[in-house]
Amino acid sequence: MKQKTTYRLGIAAAVVVVAELFGALLVLAGWWVLGRERAFRFEHPELLWALLIGPLLMLLFLLDMGWRNRALHRFAQDATLPRMVPGTSTTRVLLRFLLLRFGLAFLVVAMAGPQFGSHPEEVKSEGIDLVVAIDVSNSMECQDLRPSRMEAARRVMAQLIDRLRGDRLGIVVFAGDAYVQLPITTDRSAAKLFLGSVNTNSVSTQGTAIGAAIELAQRSFDMETPGSKAIIVITDGENHEDDAEGAARDAAAAGIVVHTVGMGTPEGGPLPIIRNGQVSGFRKDEQGNTVVSRLNEGMLQRIAAQGKGDYVRAGSGSTGIQELVDDLRSMDTSEKGSYVYTAHEDQFQYPLGLGIVMILLALSFGERRHRGLNWSTLRA
Repeated sequence: MKQKTTYRLGIAAAVVVVAELFGALLVLAGWWVLGRERAFRFEHPELLWALLIGPLLMLLFLLDMGWRNRALHRFAQDATLPRMVPGTSTTRVLLRFLLLRFGLAFLVVAMAGPQFGSHPEEVKSEGIDLVVAIDVSNSMECQDLRPSRMEAARRVMAQLIDRLRGDRLGIVVFAGDAYVQLPITTDRSAAKLFLGSVNTNSVSTQGTAIGAAIELAQRSFDMETPGSKAIIVITDGENHEDDAEGAARDAAAAGIVVHTVGMGTPEGGPLPIIRNGQVSGFRKDEQGNTVVSRLNEGMLQRIAAQGKGDYVRAGSGSTGIQELVDDLRSMDTSEKGSYVYTAHEDQFQYPLGLGIVMILLALSFGERRHRGLNWSTLRA
């Protein structure tokens, strides 16, 4: 029987395509079955997109096999190939590729973090009490911060909520008056829900009553509970109408630290008139001049100084909130209660182990048949 000295590209292509289709069917079937189980999930499902690299590897493998055949034909004629390149094995090359290809696929599944089964876990939370006072006056619609000061303030607040761990949080909104938007709570999801409703229509009376907001925030604390307490005022500080510095000084005397976050730029910008979500013009004063709103940075610095806190300025690219979070983390904490969350059982070790075994098997043997020693050649 004539020995095959080149790789059987047609057979290899058929086997690889069938293996890909069979693997895809298994994935779809497993996804359908496990998707019906509420106890199953992937911790990082976005990593599963890496499985699409498999068909690309298949194409590269077949192209490489075709290139090898052309290289063998250039190397020697068909009659001399068995002696020049003995032991060419399509089966070994194919098996080695399939083990590597599906071994890598199992590693991807492992990195996606499959989890099956869950159990409740109780966690005790420790932190501080914090009230954030957000300015919702018309000047917060100014677009010297993109897309607006109001949107930038919500971004500051959202980042703050994400960084809170065990702390209790309350929200106060203010313009000409101040109102409690969210009483102090450990529920961060509730804080995010209420944050979505904060806008320049939250308070009908216009103005910037920073002092009233600080006083209301101070009354929101239960001073009998242990642990540190802080207020963060997020505002442009323009047209303040009361003794904000005195309110901050009184809060500091009660043991409450007052921080301020400046929204806007000293250069400022015109106040837009928003209709149906679009800018239809800009506000003008009684003389017909365009009203320009500017950040009152000096006043916010004085409020923070009286409140024994820090002042930071938010920008379009950076909120500056990390500096305040670091200050909050350095304050004395106390136990704020406990909450129960659902802990999922990691099962990544099974696809990880299977993938490693398949890759090691692929690397443990070569791509050519091993023939017995030719003793006559050795004697020669």
